[in-house]
Amino acid sequence: MDPNRLETLIYTHQNTLYRAALAILGDAHEAEDAVQDAFLRCLEKDPCFESPAHEKAWLLRVTVNGCKSRLRAPWRRRTAPLLDTYPAAGPEEESLLESIMALPAKDRAVLHLYYYEGYQTAEIAEMTGWREGTVRSRLSRARAKLGDLLKGELE
Repeated sequence: MDPNRLETLIYTHQNTLYRAALAILGDAHEAEDAVQDAFLRCLEKDPCFESPAHEKAWLLRVTVNGCKSRLRAPWRRRTAPLLDTYPAAGPEEESLLESIMALPAKDRAVLHLYYYEGYQTAEIAEMTGWREGTVRSRLSRARAKLGDLLKGELE
């Protein structure tokens, strides 16, 4: 792979991949590692992309799969580092982000890909390897859980 091409890929997609990994993993350092692993995978495989959308989808899929692998890792079950606060622009966003981070990883992943990255359920299903119906039900349950969490904060 041409070094300039890799540099362009990193510059173009690093923030998107980082946000997705952070939403899934809930840990900034692990998210950075997952993104770095995704770019290394791209360097190793040197895929030929049909379009910029295909390029982004491929990188997101590799990142999501890498995050899922990290969540299954045995060492992760033995450690539980949690941040006291999460970076956010204001108190409302901080509260929302903390509520989202309280959700299970699969719920965070589907919410992030749908709302922040703008993917449709069929595209999320393709990226995650879940059935489209599973994505829709996870999205629905995640919305309900998030709504319950947010209602609890307002009371």
